[in-house]
Amino acid sequence: METSVPTQTRAKSKTIATDKKVVRIGVVGCGAIAQRRHLAEGVLRNDVKIVAVCDPKPGRAEQIAARFNVPKFYLDHQTMFAAGGIDAAVICTPNALHASHSIDALAAGFHVLVEKPMATTLADARAMIAAAEKAGRFLMVGQNQRLMAAHRKARAILQSGSLGKVLNFQTTFKHGGPDGWSVDGARSWFFQKELAAMGVCGDLGVHKIDLIMFLLGEDITDINGFVGTLNKTYPGTDRLIDVDDTAFFSVKTQSGAIGTINLSWTHYGHLEDNGTTIYCERGVMSVATDPTYSLAVHYRDGTKEFHQTGRIASNTQQTNSGVIDQFVTSILTNTPPDIDGREGLRSLQVILGGLESAATGKSASLKLEPRTATSR
Repeated sequence: METSVPTQTRAKSKTIATDKKVVRIGVVGCGAIAQRRHLAEGVLRNDVKIVAVCDPKPGRAEQIAARFNVPKFYLDHQTMFAAGGIDAAVICTPNALHASHSIDALAAGFHVLVEKPMATTLADARAMIAAAEKAGRFLMVGQNQRLMAAHRKARAILQSGSLGKVLNFQTTFKHGGPDGWSVDGARSWFFQKELAAMGVCGDLGVHKIDLIMFLLGEDITDINGFVGTLNKTYPGTDRLIDVDDTAFFSVKTQSGAIGTINLSWTHYGHLEDNGTTIYCERGVMSVATDPTYSLAVHYRDGTKEFHQTGRIASNTQQTNSGVIDQFVTSILTNTPPDIDGREGLRSLQVILGGLESAATGKSASLKLEPRTATSR
């Protein structure tokens, strides 16, 4: 049921030569996600050299450069890009800057890995895709949920047909909010509407939407949303933040399966909740809902399957996300990444549809961008 854009319609990548052993990366934005994921994972690879970092906050780029043994640091991305010596840029800036920073990097001739959501508008997302095609460079979006081993195993089981048709599903992503892990705490850009554009929907919702469509191998076609700001306030005040901290979506897929997506930044005093349960004709599959097994299948005939595929990554228990691994491998092998710009656009289409539904009180029908033929 997946539609694809033929591979040949994409610009052929003028990537760095495949016999080059090291990808030189510049990181734009030195906040928590850069420190805990992209820099931390990049320095572990022998075929990666982090050659530059930049951040507009005085002193931060210098501090992070020293911590990760990065030779150069800058206050702005344009200066860093103009200096050259980079093969790829990793964009870890606020949501509203993803598009402009990515387009600047692509225009400078660099491959781009951008954090999710890839953009805050569909027009910006499409401009990023067009810039990548014009430059002949790869554009990858950091939607890492689908790269986790438990989720890949879950997809394989569903694809095997052993559970039959998917009928219903529920997926949840809840934690205490970015004020608990962002380098700027409660003064983080995540709570500033002009920089974030959206709250929990952009931070966690895009992840779970991408995951559900990856697991089921089909599009979400209809979405109904309830979105609110219920508890998060600005430091020292009773004023609620300007972006959403809670969201609940009911969705329908191409095959008629019905499910829910539950998101929260107000999950206090408990471990992060990142679980998914899928109800099928021949049984039920649960992912990240059991403290012992990362994946469990209970078949209708009484048979049970338990899989231990490793921990699901969380803010407090980081594991290798696989994002840098896939990005670097794509560049070195001249192979388009699975999570390309169109995949990022498709998730953004759904979340914006959900926000539209919440604003209008009406269900939103969706016609998503076709997948690239190489995306899985």
